[in-house]
Amino acid sequence: MSTLYLVLVLAGGLANLGSGIGAMARLKVILPLMDGAHVPHSMLVFPIGVLKVLGGLGLLAGLAYPPLGTAAAAGLVLFWTCAVHTHVLANFWPKETVGTFAFLGLAVTTLALDLAL
Repeated sequence: MSTLYLVLVLAGGLANLGSGIGAMARLKVILPLMDGAHVPHSMLVFPIGVLKVLGGLGLLAGLAYPPLGTAAAAGLVLFWTCAVHTHVLANFWPKETVGTFAFLGLAVTTLALDLAL
């Protein structure tokens, strides 16, 4: 396991965990973003929040059981790709969208490095 991989897993795991908890807590800052992307608020807890939390926990647990980390990274790539697709469909590009691309990039990089090791 490389140091870069460890940093990516810790950063990605904690970031997705925090983002998922924020979604499940229905933080007020998220609600206008959901409206702009035409995503119902009822989806904040499940599936959005739950999938982010499980992805983050899966990445972290992958440090102990690597196949779980690989599956979590692949799931997060799929999740964040769907998030970008949602923005494309809604043609909604607020400044916060950079976070969506950052999460996607982190997930793709983590998965690529995981598969390369």
